[in-house]
Amino acid sequence: MSLLMPDADRRPAVPLRLDVERWATFRIRRRVLAVVHTVTSAQRLLEAVRLLEGDPRIQTVFTMANDVFNDGVERFLENIRALVVPWSQAVHTRFDLALAASHGGLHELSVPVVVLPHGASYNKRISAPGGPRGRGTAAREVYGLGRQWLVRDGMVVPAAIALAHEQDRIRLGRLCPEALPVAEVVGDPCHDRVAASLPHRAQYRRALGARPGQELVLVCSTWGPDSLLGRQWDLLARLAAELPREEFRIVVMLHSHVWNAHSEWHIRSAFAGLARAGVALVSQHAEWAGAVVAADHIVGDHGSVALYGTMTGARILTAGSPDTDLDPGSPMAELRALAPRIHRGRSLRRQLRGTSAAYRAADYARIASRLSSEPGRFASLMRALIYRALRLRAPSAPTPPEHAAPPVTVRYGAP
Repeated sequence: MSLLMPDADRRPAVPLRLDVERWATFRIRRRVLAVVHTVTSAQRLLEAVRLLEGDPRIQTVFTMANDVFNDGVERFLENIRALVVPWSQAVHTRFDLALAASHGGLHELSVPVVVLPHGASYNKRISAPGGPRGRGTAAREVYGLGRQWLVRDGMVVPAAIALAHEQDRIRLGRLCPEALPVAEVVGDPCHDRVAASLPHRAQYRRALGARPGQELVLVCSTWGPDSLLGRQWDLLARLAAELPREEFRIVVMLHSHVWNAHSEWHIRSAFAGLARAGVALVSQHAEWAGAVVAADHIVGDHGSVALYGTMTGARILTAGSPDTDLDPGSPMAELRALAPRIHRGRSLRRQLRGTSAAYRAADYARIASRLSSEPGRFASLMRALIYRALRLRAPSAPTPPEHAAPPVTVRYGAP
């Protein structure tokens, strides 16, 4: 697999300035551009960028690509103290490699790009804005695997496509066969993080305020009007009213797009009454894997979090919109077909108990096995891919996957 673009396909590039050449202390041999579209993709992208830690030969520069969900990206990059260049400069600057976890604008770069998935597998069918030659809307395709995301002017844009599972390679072959030569299965970093976190379940439960004997109900909502929050906001109040506090601890976790689109102030305001009713809210700045490991029950929609719950033994209930936008062959479609849906007219406590009674570990293990065909190996395989693309020898072996930090909940002041 070649990770170098032919010279004819490169647009003229200029050296990166910022006084790096004149004042640099480290002898920089390679420069990597991390392309950030959204906070969600930035979090996934950091899993790859951090594989370069401990190597002063490589300078990582971040840029923000245009995206409708750019809200929060600038603050995210400021918080990680990244070296950032504007997109207008990045597209005309010479780098040795780019990394991205989304697809918008990548064809504008004059550098080989490695693309990672931005969530668990490839589940949603959506249309890119503007069909062929800008006429209307393109047909719906699986995001990240269809031609409209990977091909531009007859050429495959990514120099490498990092996949989590061999099944993803098979699906890519059906949807965009010309991209198969640049596909490489490297596993899933979030799968490995959840797996490494399983022995620390008791610690995560304490961090979320679950007392011994309490069952922890984790409610997970993605973004948008078809999400759990968008369709069934009243479900949170029902859970708080119907589940006895001495038996259940209710915790809510929201997609980063919800926080960034509405502001932390708005969300704190919206959840103030629920907080007084005993419902906890996971901070947008916290790691999410620990909350998934801590849960006895997960009530989720079509977001990725519920999929990782298939690894933990949690009993899963589904909510949100009908599944018309899901790829029928995706892991999420399989989970949504297996897990019971929340019914408005029935006792929530009985529904939780019914899910526990009907739980079959083998069914959920089958879905969990679709998240990564290289369990525990993302760090080593992705690192090898990056260094091969950079034509550098990696300085040392990567560390094993680390467990997640304990989750942090939003504080509302003194009770």
